[in-house]
Amino acid sequence: MRLTILGGGGFRVPLVHRALLDDARRDTPGRCTELVLYDTDSMRMRVISSVLAAQAEGVPGAPSVRLAHSLDDALRGTDFVFSAIRVGGTAGRVLDERIPLSEGVLGQETVGAGGVLYGLRTVLVALEIAERVAAVAPGAWVINFTNPAGMVTEAMSAVLGRRVIGICDSPVGLVRRAAHAAGADPDRVSFDYVGLNHLGWLRSLSVDGEDLLPGLLADDAALGSFEEGKLFGADWLRALGALPNEYLHYYYFRRETLRSVLESPETRGQFLDEQQSGFFAQAAAAPDRSYELWERARLQRESTYMAESRAASGGWQRDSCDLDGGGYDRVALALMGAVARDEPTRLILNVPNGTTVPGLAPDAIIETVCEVTGEGARPLPCAPLREDQLGLMLQLKAVERATITAAVHEDRDAALRALALHPLVDSPAVAARILERAGRGAVRRTGGDASPLLA
Repeated sequence: MRLTILGGGGFRVPLVHRALLDDARRDTPGRCTELVLYDTDSMRMRVISSVLAAQAEGVPGAPSVRLAHSLDDALRGTDFVFSAIRVGGTAGRVLDERIPLSEGVLGQETVGAGGVLYGLRTVLVALEIAERVAAVAPGAWVINFTNPAGMVTEAMSAVLGRRVIGICDSPVGLVRRAAHAAGADPDRVSFDYVGLNHLGWLRSLSVDGEDLLPGLLADDAALGSFEEGKLFGADWLRALGALPNEYLHYYYFRRETLRSVLESPETRGQFLDEQQSGFFAQAAAAPDRSYELWERARLQRESTYMAESRAASGGWQRDSCDLDGGGYDRVALALMGAVARDEPTRLILNVPNGTTVPGLAPDAIIETVCEVTGEGARPLPCAPLREDQLGLMLQLKAVERATITAAVHEDRDAALRALALHPLVDSPAVAARILERAGRGAVRRTGGDASPLLA
């Protein structure tokens, strides 16, 4: 089986490769035997390939690694495409965060105005990729991790239909942490999870038909033993009657998180921009140390994840069990295995809604529990949503769709609507200033490849 990674010079590519090596050690039937990397930054791609070479030493049956030098070359003959691109690079993310913050609203990679700006310049590139997949590798399945993942998956689905599936590591991490806190084996639990990407709720957690979530919500000590319990607090979780995705902290605790971000010496994007620039420069100069340098940077990256939200909720360090990295890599391989071997499994994925959430259009991409087989992913029925959950989903879906419309049709009114209607912006005047400032910085941010709305 051949797997192509678009964004092959990405910092987290070795996590996917690590999971592929685990398959090789187990001699998993139908495993990946060839990994193709493609990236517009050839230096980064060479550095990552040196990390992979060091990681694969001594592993029998490790997949071969090939560097492709054009998109069509990377796609031709592939079985699966893993899309994890970053249009504008980490420098673009810095501006996505800093411009909204200058207007007193949250700037974050996928949430709020930052997510809209990122989507505006990413959607057209994602659509171009989808069109090349359809032309060059029509039988391939696309697994999308490019952020904003729900929005990008929805745009690509207009071309690829059900052959594009979005993934995220946040929901699976939440389920596993909650199961451990409830004293259950994460591999034995069943669960009800529904929402949009970076906006969802775990609403039941069962073993042998018994829902463990009410008991977990009633136990202060158990809630204080894992990340989401610390992040949201026992009182608020009991009021919600559910465990929210960690990104909902930006919505439920907007003032506290915004204050924490404004007080921080640098944004998350600035930290990653500086860290990754340093790593790639060092690794390019010393390829024999690339794996050591990568592992050190990875651990630092994981330990500082969502640091502002943790500071806003009292300040605490991540547990060592949460620093193993990955998550999305395991979801990706589980998805590929289920499709390639037609082995039914259940995963939380980003797929067309169908009739799962009656308030949303059938083609709207939602994030929910799916049954995966050789035919792809099918969303399972879920319990009715509460009004607050559905209301937030409807508003954010309107923002996502307006962003797609703006990017595809160069519609500035739709871009303004997407920004102004976001609950973390909620001001047309602020939205207009953000859009204007983002436009002035677009060429510097992307090297000239910006959406026309930002150029």
